[in-house]
Amino acid sequence: MSDAECTHLTPQERAARGRDARKRVPRSRHAEFTPAADRPDPVAVVERQSASRLPELVPIRYGRMLESPFRFFRGAAAVMAGDLAGLPSTGLRAQLCGDAHLLNFRLLASPERHLMFDVNDFDETLPGPWEWDVKRLSASLVVAGRANGFSGRERAQVVRDTVRAYREAMDGFAGMRNLDVWYARIDADELYGVLGGELDKRARRRVSRTLAKARTRDHLQALERLAHTVKGELRITPDPPLVVPLGDLLPGVERERLEQQLRELVDRYALTLQADRRALLAQYRVVDMARKTVGVGSVGTRCWILLLLGRDDADPLFLQAKEAQESVLAPPEDPGPHTNQGERVVTGQRLMQAAGDMFLGWERVEGLDGRQRDFYLRQLRDWKAIPQADTMTPDVMRRFGRLCGATLARAHARSGDRIAIAAYLGRSDAFDLALARFAESYADQNERDHRALAEAVRGGRVTAASA
Repeated sequence: MSDAECTHLTPQERAARGRDARKRVPRSRHAEFTPAADRPDPVAVVERQSASRLPELVPIRYGRMLESPFRFFRGAAAVMAGDLAGLPSTGLRAQLCGDAHLLNFRLLASPERHLMFDVNDFDETLPGPWEWDVKRLSASLVVAGRANGFSGRERAQVVRDTVRAYREAMDGFAGMRNLDVWYARIDADELYGVLGGELDKRARRRVSRTLAKARTRDHLQALERLAHTVKGELRITPDPPLVVPLGDLLPGVERERLEQQLRELVDRYALTLQADRRALLAQYRVVDMARKTVGVGSVGTRCWILLLLGRDDADPLFLQAKEAQESVLAPPEDPGPHTNQGERVVTGQRLMQAAGDMFLGWERVEGLDGRQRDFYLRQLRDWKAIPQADTMTPDVMRRFGRLCGATLARAHARSGDRIAIAAYLGRSDAFDLALARFAESYADQNERDHRALAEAVRGGRVTAASA
């Protein structure tokens, strides 16, 4: 029986399904992590990913991953995906983020101009065992906690609080009607009102500043930061190698061909938008474009930023067109139902996010080398605020982890069998304790993998560069 068919069982039958999964895979088994005897070389896994990326940017990826175990973790989703695939599975599936580390939870704007807290990065999204996302989130908290000098007890408390928040939220969603689950969201202002009584004055000021700053991160701020006037016309400001305008990247004929391809990409991608948003996009014109280097794990994938103008020069719209490759979660024998990887990303984001980007869509384009590549497009900046993991105290990370855990449960509850998952987790802290032990073990492995990359760089196997 498929996951979709299971949602048509009675609540009692769905709960029994979760309890049966607990008999097959007791919650305590999730504490286990021992690297497989035939575990692939982690550097080789990263190298295989790099083979399909822009070779001149790959050294920047290695350079960023080399900076710390946490940065390595962020860039090594493929390594952890391979490890998770070999672990005991509950068999209960949901749409996964695929890279649910703590920095992929942040403030975002809804189309109605509400500031929300939600999952953000969906490059690796794919249906899979719900616990994979929870394990990646838990491990990221321990890796970040070690970098901040937290004690073992403090790290364990962060993970237990996070997983408990996931478990309790899922239990709440299990008792809700389908539409109520779909409408559930975490509004930033409401959250601040709830948390205000728990925070000291300094923490309240910090959160208030974060909310205010997020609201300034709009297209006008992007225009100020990313563009300048050249001979009376707005153009994207060069910042090589991170931002390289098209005119600086290629000679005349090739530049004109690529510019035309990107303009056609925007025109065709518009067909994947809702009719009203397609009409809005049609009121803008593309005036400049540049290649952008993004993230840690995504470095080397093709990414373009496009400056569009509407009514006048004070009416900008920045779009980002990012290459979508196959998810690291996809087994070779079953790449998934989507023939376009950009569509896969968009579908996953729409399933998991409470309120998505109004310009989110996808398309396929043929490059100058004749190869077809999939892209997804979205707004470059829209009231976004990224957490600063390196400044978090244990108490702040505990609170942030609880928020991430509840948010992830809400995202999984939209597509997975929330009643079965809640029944599997139960009311005790057995799963919380197991994940705290797993996260420590996996953080140990991550540190070994980080050292392996450092040795590969020292030995000349791979080249690392600073941006």
